[in-house]
Amino acid sequence: MSKGLIAVLVFVGVIVLSGVIFFMWGAGVYDKAVAEQESVKASWADVQAAYQRRADLVPNLVATVKGAAENEKSILVQVTQARAGIVNAQTPEDLELAGRKINTAINLAFEAYPQIRSTENFQDLQHQLEGTENRINVSRQRYNETVQVYNTYVRGFFKRFALGLFGGGEDFSIRKGFEASESAQDAPSVDFSGK
Repeated sequence: MSKGLIAVLVFVGVIVLSGVIFFMWGAGVYDKAVAEQESVKASWADVQAAYQRRADLVPNLVATVKGAAENEKSILVQVTQARAGIVNAQTPEDLELAGRKINTAINLAFEAYPQIRSTENFQDLQHQLEGTENRINVSRQRYNETVQVYNTYVRGFFKRFALGLFGGGEDFSIRKGFEASESAQDAPSVDFSGK
């Protein structure tokens, strides 16, 4: 073989090998961009799941605490009324009747609801609310971190070039991180009045 033919074959081989390497690099860039994009979607889904948890949990917790507080209120009213009967007793029979009413009210109270625990229920509600809001905050932070990693990846000069060549330039646009609404600065209120 002549030296010229060998040089041409080597040149063609280098071009073909360069093309294959470039194609493999571009495909790797594209695949990594897809993976980062899916991470962003999954992180946003986690934020949505935390929102749904809050929407499901908070009304049920509030209703449970309100129900327990109403039950305790009823018990305390019965005991207080029975005690008031003792104060208002005029005769020994009235006193005995009031004593029986107190015993009955106390026995019913402890049979129906063994411990007065509304303070504990309210504290548990506070802990649950705090925990739920913390989960939402952590999900938002993770989402923002994922968006940052994704944006950093797809904004690189050579990566943008490769994504454009592989037809995915528009599919891999820059994403915005979580942004709170202006009204989010105002803390939500928890209403126990039932209105």
